[in-house]
Amino acid sequence: MALDQTLTYGVIGLGQTGLSVVRYLVAQDITPVVFDTREHPALADQLPKSLLLHTGALDQKLVGECDVLIVSPGISVQTPLFESLRTQGKQVIGDIELFALAVKAPVIGITGSNGKTTVTTLVGEMAREAGIQVAVGGNIGTPALDLLAQPAALYVLELSSFQLETTDSLQLCGATVLNVSADHMNRYDDLAAYGAAKRRIYRHCQVCVVNADDAQTYPIEPEHLVQFSLAQQSDYWIGGLEPTLMAGSQALLPCRELRMSGRHNWANALAAIALGDAAGIPREAMISVLKRFSGLAHRCELVAITRGIRWINDSKATNIGATVAALQGFANEPGQTWLIAGGDGKGADFSELAPWLQPLGGVVLFGRDADQIQAVFPSAQRVADLAEAIQWCARQAREGDRVLLSPACASWDMYNGFEQRGEHFRQLVGAL
Repeated sequence: MALDQTLTYGVIGLGQTGLSVVRYLVAQDITPVVFDTREHPALADQLPKSLLLHTGALDQKLVGECDVLIVSPGISVQTPLFESLRTQGKQVIGDIELFALAVKAPVIGITGSNGKTTVTTLVGEMAREAGIQVAVGGNIGTPALDLLAQPAALYVLELSSFQLETTDSLQLCGATVLNVSADHMNRYDDLAAYGAAKRRIYRHCQVCVVNADDAQTYPIEPEHLVQFSLAQQSDYWIGGLEPTLMAGSQALLPCRELRMSGRHNWANALAAIALGDAAGIPREAMISVLKRFSGLAHRCELVAITRGIRWINDSKATNIGATVAALQGFANEPGQTWLIAGGDGKGADFSELAPWLQPLGGVVLFGRDADQIQAVFPSAQRVADLAEAIQWCARQAREGDRVLLSPACASWDMYNGFEQRGEHFRQLVGAL
């Protein structure tokens, strides 16, 4: 669908997503006006010289001169400014809406508080294994609009709640909300509002893949559902005397043959298979990938074994649900778990984390909101930084134990992102 060139377009936010929007509009012979609240946006030098860039606080009059506003995911559209613009008849959308209006091939959409990057990557690998020309991106890797420049028979998109807030037209052959747990509470009034934003993914979906173990993943109108579960017999579930990935009554793969560790990755595998079935990916290709896929960096990644102690990098665990999933995944393994946590809590209530900390060997905290975690779990050790946390764990842990960096917090208080935090963990453990 071609964009209306008689309208005026504004792009708000000049990160990677905003820059992809600019490139897309310019390719459509549209000259947008660009806004960024930072005085010196890092990517400003990549803008075409002919474009007008406004920096600093958003000027309502200037923004209001645009008919269509494409807002980057990092900027909340639930503010008086955007409410006012909508009442004036302005379109407030995101990059995924532009993608939805242009895409020609089938699309799979994946969201959830935790596991979405793993499942997105898995489904993409399964499609490649089957010889399907696939493009993978969205909230990870390549921005969705940049994917349109690639020839593809299937698109696999990771989608954040922020992206889903600003799209209404996305047609999906299969979609999932993997799980819903407290995250981004600095952007949402409560968990219900956050979950509702996630469930927008089902609006125009042919097959809704829901987590039977999490009621918050179900659409309001439960049509075209398939379910996956770790706890009960379902469309996709764990069955058999030996834990086995099942599709209905068909045994697909013993869980011990998965390269990924942890029970939470059993759920990720089931969801990926369900989505692959929705897209017509052959089962043999999916099983082949599951046998070799060892997981992603910074997601329960074994980085070293020293003195019989396993050091595990789960820096991607930037919310409580992700840390709980990791702790559940190791709950039945021999030895004790020593947890390193803390950082930017994003407004989360850590009281729901406390019961999961009780059985651990110990907990050590660092970062801006460490005191908030210690308030609900007073026996935790408080340290200044990650280096001190690792030294503390090295003194406490014994052969057969594991030390798990799974912060339950974002990293922005001390690092440029969870990747940098995870790399620092690797370096510090390597120096032991």
